[in-house]
Amino acid sequence: MGIVPLAKALELAQEYDLDLVEVAANARPPVCKLMDYGKFKYESAMKAREARKNQAHTVIKEMKLRPKIDPHDYDTKKGHVVRFLKQGDKVKITIMFRGREQSRPELGYRLLQRLAEDVQDLGFVESNPKQDGRNMIMVLGPHKKKTEAMAEARQAQEARKAEAKANPGKSQNPAEAEAPSEEPAEA
Repeated sequence: MGIVPLAKALELAQEYDLDLVEVAANARPPVCKLMDYGKFKYESAMKAREARKNQAHTVIKEMKLRPKIDPHDYDTKKGHVVRFLKQGDKVKITIMFRGREQSRPELGYRLLQRLAEDVQDLGFVESNPKQDGRNMIMVLGPHKKKTEAMAEARQAQEARKAEAKANPGKSQNPAEAEAPSEEPAEA
């Protein structure tokens, strides 16, 4: 409608049975719209809610290791680190030294370097290994941001739901689908 005096704008709002809502107070002149105020409040609340939903909180997950870790235990811990990095979280890896192990910090350093090399396609070394009393600490950061990881997970979940809708008779567990049904033999 262009620039209208306040009195005329209020009169127009009353005529159409709407509210005069100030949209941009800092603009010169201030920008106002003729609309239902309740609807405006609801829409702005929904926008804020959507923005909060897409916002990611930076979380640092921690994984603790020992210098003389068993290979299977190492693989298990590495699997957890991989999962955390895929979710877009930072991972703090702590090597705990006990007794005489403290005199051999190079064992912990080598273990941290090995772990960093094993997960280099998912994350990068954010803070290099450093000795902190009885512990050695290193922080790994993910290559992709938390929001990207959340969006990918959401898309994968929606794809699974769509496939389940398309094939409702199909079993979700592949092991169940392949297992032959065993009927008891009659004697």
